[in-house]
Amino acid sequence: MTSETTKEDAVTGNLLQQIANEILYSPLNLALIAVIAFLVYKIAKGQRESPSANSRPAEPELPKLRKDFTLAELKNFDGNQEDGRVLLAVNGTVYDVTKGKRFYGPGGPYASFAGRDASRALGTFNVNTSDQTEYDDLSDLSAMEMDAIKEWELQFKEKYSVVGKLLRPGDQPTNYSDEDDDVSTDKPQGEGESEKKSSEKSENENLRKRITNVTSEGTDEPKPEEGTDK
Repeated sequence: MTSETTKEDAVTGNLLQQIANEILYSPLNLALIAVIAFLVYKIAKGQRESPSANSRPAEPELPKLRKDFTLAELKNFDGNQEDGRVLLAVNGTVYDVTKGKRFYGPGGPYASFAGRDASRALGTFNVNTSDQTEYDDLSDLSAMEMDAIKEWELQFKEKYSVVGKLLRPGDQPTNYSDEDDDVSTDKPQGEGESEKKSSEKSENENLRKRITNVTSEGTDEPKPEEGTDK
């Protein structure tokens, strides 16, 4: 029994020796071993460095802003200023969309909305907004376009903080206190016109499907159809 075990060990040792000799004395095998070792090193190094390389420095949280804005004042909050805050207005309400900066901040797909009243652009599904100089009451928009604006307004209210109202000419700004939890918008744009031109429920449902798209990182962000003018 002992002699058989010794023979088996000897055979195994000879086989391992032959394999080692085959690897060590073959230039091709040595090259393959070097390549494999290099790849293993790179993978291990990448795993060690990945947490710090992929982590983004957290942006400082901005204090909550409560204020009514004129169009001229709103233009100062397009994300290019020092604090990087991004505001926009929809249907008479100003929203802080800073947390959606990758959409509305500089270089984002909807950067043209930043610091502006985006109502008309959203209602007409056109991301190319013009430089506004006067308050837009939206009275010439159709019922379907006003419904689209209201759909956007609901989504903004769910996702972003309300800052205040977009002031009409002659309006006086509200003096908000720190205890105010909500902002009243008692003068939404186009209110009279939209009530006269209300659409059916089925049109609203179709609109919701058209203007809501799922974007990267699991974030739902409405996406207008470019180049479609009224």
